[in-house]
Amino acid sequence: GAGAGATIGKFRGSERAMKAGIGTASIKLQSGLTVAALVAVNAVGDIINPATGRVIAGVRTENGLELADARVLLRTGEVTDASTGENTTIGIVATNAILTKTQATKMAQMAHDGYARAIVPVHTPFDGDTIFAMATGNHDSTVSLTTIGALAADVMAKAIVRAATQATGIAGYPAARDLDSTH
Repeated sequence: GAGAGATIGKFRGSERAMKAGIGTASIKLQSGLTVAALVAVNAVGDIINPATGRVIAGVRTENGLELADARVLLRTGEVTDASTGENTTIGIVATNAILTKTQATKMAQMAHDGYARAIVPVHTPFDGDTIFAMATGNHDSTVSLTTIGALAADVMAKAIVRAATQATGIAGYPAARDLDSTH
């Protein structure tokens, strides 16, 4: 199924990667407006908690027991190129607002900020990062497109974090819950 083979943190090869998967998040305002995200995270980069800046999951150290932090590896030149065509984080943002096609496209564009908040680095030459958008049109809201797009970015970032924290490790690919990442 979707996300079954998803891994993250591939800057030192697949042997240092970790398991990721599918994540979801949503928000419902008092007005009834809802914005939600669903994402399959299969990224070259690390997953970062946007609230703390801490690496949650990603490239592991040589012993495989700790997180190496891709940000540090990039600055010291200790990265290897990942394979092209094997990494795609693909998501969808949805709302019950009434949006035109152009507005839905803008919501998806703004949701990419969620990728940038939670995946480091993101949109590399090795990633095929994509976000789709949909609007059911069931809620006649006066909420601005700016607000809807900002909420889309927030829920996308949360969904990405959940894709890492809720994943279950498989042979050779531990998940975030398998490592002591309190460092």
